[in-house]
Amino acid sequence: MEKLRLGILGLGEGRSTMSAALQSEHIALLQVCDLNEELGRKRMKEFDFHAYTKRYEDLLENPDLEAVAIYTPDHLHATHIKLALEHGKHVICTKPFIDNLADANELLALAAQTGKRVFVGQSSRFFEPMKKQRADFEAGLIGDLITIEGYYHADHRWFLEKPWSLQSSFKWLYGGLSHPVDFIRWYLPDIEEVMGYGMLSANGRKGGLQNADTMHFIFKAADGRVARVSGAYTGPVQPVTRDSEMSCILRGTEGCSQADYMDLRYAITDRTGEERMLTWEHKLKHYFRFEGKSHHAGEYQNYLEHFAKAIREDTPAYPDMKEGIGTIALLQAMDESLTTGKPIRPKDLLTAYSVNL
Repeated sequence: MEKLRLGILGLGEGRSTMSAALQSEHIALLQVCDLNEELGRKRMKEFDFHAYTKRYEDLLENPDLEAVAIYTPDHLHATHIKLALEHGKHVICTKPFIDNLADANELLALAAQTGKRVFVGQSSRFFEPMKKQRADFEAGLIGDLITIEGYYHADHRWFLEKPWSLQSSFKWLYGGLSHPVDFIRWYLPDIEEVMGYGMLSANGRKGGLQNADTMHFIFKAADGRVARVSGAYTGPVQPVTRDSEMSCILRGTEGCSQADYMDLRYAITDRTGEERMLTWEHKLKHYFRFEGKSHHAGEYQNYLEHFAKAIREDTPAYPDMKEGIGTIALLQAMDESLTTGKPIRPKDLLTAYSVNL
């Protein structure tokens, strides 16, 4: 397969993408960009890769570059995606896709007009246990889905050392809970209504947070099935032998499965009643390449290659732009439910912005 010729915008989270691209047989990294020249020099030294620029225009105007991978702050995503599409580039954008549904229609129209592909980097779908769980589900090993549970519980008090995490614009709802919420939408894409409660814990208040760091939500799908998600981010967690920070649990008519993150661990009781536990310790260095179990280089390489193959073979690649916008509508509905204390319908928000998916 001809390599996808890629540029990267944003070298903080984009560090994982640099590692992924440089180690992939299917990606050719041509150029990287960040406004912070000190960070740019750091990445050039770290990866011995020197095609760096501080001007996004240099990526956009590079005729050899086919796709741009965007890892900038959430509020800049819409602008950076728009510019990439206008310059004839495919787009890979980290989650959350955009931060305002008001930008959705322009981006949808631009993608249709240019014929360029947009892929949303929901990295957790591309972690080994989650990939196995999906394959087993599609193979019918647990029967029909009854319900799904997702959670992300982590001691992220260290994160409060970042000054921007203490601003009113920072919300764990988008920064953390978006991962298990994506699991819900992966299996139950048509969520009709969501209801949730949240609070700012004593630890979060002490650390200077302004928004909820502890949340629980219930979802109702259009076909009547229900799901739940929870997140807690500023308290101690269980030992990893007992629990993972993030997990996706599927309960079916004939079996049940659970995929964990960051532990490479998966369990299933299949339709025959057989119970199995799988681990992938031999892939640790693929998934975790930096300090401890940090960053997402392995998942990023998996999804870069998934997208590259889809472009070369002209096949679908999900999550695409429409799915990314649908997830933003659901997250905004969850946010509104926290504020109002009432059930909220994501489709009402899409209607309010005249977005038709």
